[in-house]
Amino acid sequence: MLLRTHTLGCKVNQYETEYVREGLATIGYRDAGEGEQADLCIVNTCTVTGEGDSKSRQVIRRLARDNPASKIVVMGCYATRAPEEVAALPNVTQVLTDKRELGDLLGRFGVTDVPTGVSGFGQRTRAYVKVQDGCLLRCSFCIIPHVRPKLTSRPAEHIVDEVRRLVDNGYREVVLTGIHLGHYGVDWNRDLPKDKWTRLAHLVDRLANLEGDFRLRLSSIEATETTRELIDVMAAHPEKVAPHLHISMQSGSDSVLRRMRRRWGAQRFVDRCGMLRERLAQPAITTDVIVGFPGETDAEFAETIDVCRQAGFSKIHVFPFSARRGTPAATMPGQLPGDVKKARVHELTRVEHQLRDAYFASLRGRELRVLVESGLEAAGGQIGTSCRYAPVVLSGGPVGAFVRVTAGRVEEGRIVGEAV
Repeated sequence: MLLRTHTLGCKVNQYETEYVREGLATIGYRDAGEGEQADLCIVNTCTVTGEGDSKSRQVIRRLARDNPASKIVVMGCYATRAPEEVAALPNVTQVLTDKRELGDLLGRFGVTDVPTGVSGFGQRTRAYVKVQDGCLLRCSFCIIPHVRPKLTSRPAEHIVDEVRRLVDNGYREVVLTGIHLGHYGVDWNRDLPKDKWTRLAHLVDRLANLEGDFRLRLSSIEATETTRELIDVMAAHPEKVAPHLHISMQSGSDSVLRRMRRRWGAQRFVDRCGMLRERLAQPAITTDVIVGFPGETDAEFAETIDVCRQAGFSKIHVFPFSARRGTPAATMPGQLPGDVKKARVHELTRVEHQLRDAYFASLRGRELRVLVESGLEAAGGQIGTSCRYAPVVLSGGPVGAFVRVTAGRVEEGRIVGEAV
């Protein structure tokens, strides 16, 4: 039985697809090779933007055309938001609207021993581990809380076993991810006294104490959940927890943040970045920023530029505001024209490159632990990712292994490193 999978969207989706793929492998499914017709196709969809919906439909139609005898199972956030629309697409036989039912989906295909996690991640050099699902926030621009509203944290024992298994199978970096990573354990804590709470920091500490040559990295987290407790755990395990946090900011203007229904002001965000730098040696801080939010003035955009400089980000994912039907921001007054949003993306990207290069230059002479990920086509070297999330060009080292390098000059957005 031949299988094809296609994933759109976030790290959580990528993990969930791998989970289903591994489960189906236990009953004889294998990945279809080039030129082979799949019996079953799994599509994991995204609905963050209208473009995500469109791409999901395109993928489903293409799979149906290229695999005309296949059955197509569709899951993911677009499937949850518009199940009837998805069900009407060609060859779609099942639409999974709740990711908490992944085990039930596998059971319907005959998987009797439903896995509690994954044991590999394809040909990747790093593995993602989903630790929680769901988001309770109501940011005015985001559709995800409407399609993943239920907070669910995975048992720590399952996560520990999964990370240990991945490390035993050769994965040297494990990225902890979730829809709202910083709310790990919140669903359990509601009914417990505070001294019995389980938090993300407790999970990270437990994983960092596992034996093996590997490191943990945290995916996106909110500023309010970048706690002293979590930072202390990172500081206590410098070899096991990457000194890097992706702290989602979205805007550096307090007035825009209020319209976005975010939970803090710009100064509090900058203070959290400062707290991180006080405890960790030259940590990498990356973020997301939306430009062109409804009503954003030139002055408000200038505030965002200023806060980005104060925070000293090493990378900024810059997004032009995209109105998402069903969210409050989609109908707010002051929707900005595309040319204004495009110009602001260009300006903030220019600033991002300046901040990135300045941070990379500050690492010169520092020893970095680099995970080798691929060879360079144009030269006889390798490219890898450092503990501080900086891409590093180095002279050699096997793919999938750690190499210690001394950071040197910065070229084309990369650090040139010399093996220690």
